[in-house]
Amino acid sequence: MRLMNRKPSRTTALFLGLLPFALLAIVYVLASSARLADNPADKLLPSLSTMAETFRIMAFEEDVRSGDRLLWLDTAASLWRLGLGLAISATLSLFIGIFIGFLPYGRAFLAPFISAFSLIPPITVLPILFIVLVLGEASKIGLIVVGTAPLMIRSLAQTVLSIPREEMVKAQTLGASSWQIALRVVLPQIWPALITAIRMGLIPAWIFLISAEAIASTEGLGYRIFLVRRYLAMDVIVPYVAWITLIAYLTDRLLALLSRRAFRWAHLQGDAL
Repeated sequence: MRLMNRKPSRTTALFLGLLPFALLAIVYVLASSARLADNPADKLLPSLSTMAETFRIMAFEEDVRSGDRLLWLDTAASLWRLGLGLAISATLSLFIGIFIGFLPYGRAFLAPFISAFSLIPPITVLPILFIVLVLGEASKIGLIVVGTAPLMIRSLAQTVLSIPREEMVKAQTLGASSWQIALRVVLPQIWPALITAIRMGLIPAWIFLISAEAIASTEGLGYRIFLVRRYLAMDVIVPYVAWITLIAYLTDRLLALLSRRAFRWAHLQGDAL
């Protein structure tokens, strides 16, 4: 049997999935041990035990000055901004994506603008947002929307355009109006695509969130990382980066599970990431 036709068992797949993480951890431990052996006060590669202890303090001990448990305070602030920004982007992409993909006049009106707008590097818009929306929550959420909505709109519009033309013709033959076709033919078919667009938007959303928090914020995961970098506090930075990665990974997996459970018909073509 060809190698391309061989599939690993569930146990083997789990082992192979964990293997890169284990190798990375081993490499880090070896490098950290070597540096700490030369200089016990080295901050660049702290030991795993040091990072675990720092993470415990950030998560479960109250901060001396504020009295807050900083990890949960930062996590709640970042997730609030991320969730609200993605919710606004998803809502915009749903309506505008259908408008562009379903109506030729809508496509002629907005498609060139969205295409051009999606090419603007969002981080360059940040100073404008800070001037217009001031250094508040609106500017940070606005950056997430600016950075994710155009790509999600284009993705959903393309999904609408990919719906077989025969379905539209059959619905019109049966007397359906444009509004009825949009609601009963188009809308049900793009829900899985909307979830996929949100999953794809998670990566730029995190990038823009961290960037905005690094520049103007008093709480948040990005704010904490850039606050402690001036002290070379790698025992805080590395666990925070790992924590962000874990949150992003779990969010992606939950969205994928939601799509598979709610829209089984959209996952009949084979394996998907």
